[in-house]
Amino acid sequence: MQAKDVMTSSVVTVDANTPVEEVARTLLEWRISAVPVVDAKERMVGMVSEGDLIHRPDSSEQPPGPWWLSAMADSRGGPVDYARVHGRTAADVMTRDVLAVDENATVAEIAQLLEEQRIKRVPVTRHGKIVGIVSRANLLHGLVAAAPSGQNSEDDQQVRASVLNVLRNHTDVQIEALNVTVAEGVAHLWGTALSPEQKNAIRVAAENTPGVSEVRDHLTVLPEMFLRWKQNTDRLKTTLV
Repeated sequence: MQAKDVMTSSVVTVDANTPVEEVARTLLEWRISAVPVVDAKERMVGMVSEGDLIHRPDSSEQPPGPWWLSAMADSRGGPVDYARVHGRTAADVMTRDVLAVDENATVAEIAQLLEEQRIKRVPVTRHGKIVGIVSRANLLHGLVAAAPSGQNSEDDQQVRASVLNVLRNHTDVQIEALNVTVAEGVAHLWGTALSPEQKNAIRVAAENTPGVSEVRDHLTVLPEMFLRWKQNTDRLKTTLV
C-alpha cells in the first residue's frame, strides 16, 4: 500500500497570515493536532502543531526580561524563539522545515520515517502541492484494510476515489474528518460523524458506490457536548461576519 491508499485526502489548511487564535480554533474544531500552512499556490510552507501553540503565554503574562537581552545572551536564535512564542500569525509560530512524502511512498517507508523522526504525521505531496496527510492512525487503517498481498490494485484506488467523491459531493458531511481505505472491494470507513444519522448516511453512500462489495464501519460519533460547542462557535462566526 502507498500513501495515496491510506492518506486523509481532504486536508484542512491555513495560510501564513491566519491569526494564531484562528489556528487554535481550527485544531479544536477539526479535532486535529496539526495543520499545514500553504501559500497562494497551495504549496506547503510550514506546519503549526499543538506543540507550537502550547507554550504561548497568556496575554496577561509579561516576559521575564527584554527579549533582546535574551538574544544577546544566547546567539542560537533568541529572536526566532521570541517570534514563535509571541507571534500573532501562523507564519510566526509555524515549523518551517517540514518533512513530506510523495503520494507513491510505501506505507513501510512512511512508518520508518515517522519512527526515525519521532513525528506523528507527515504531509503527502503531488508535484510539490499538498494532497493529503498520513498519520500513525492512517497507517493502522491501512494495516487493518490491507489486501493479503499487501498491494492495492488500481481498481481499489479508483473505488476509494469514487467513495470519497460520493461523500464529498452527495453527503452533507465534513469529509476532512473522514478517511476511507479500500482493499479487494472492501471499503473501511474511518473518522468522526457529527450524528448517528450522518454516520448512517456515510455508510449508505459507500455501499451505493460502484465497486464496493462490502462496507466495514469504524466511524465514531462526535460527543454531543463538543457538537454544541461547535454549533455555538459557528453562530459566533456568523454574528461577527
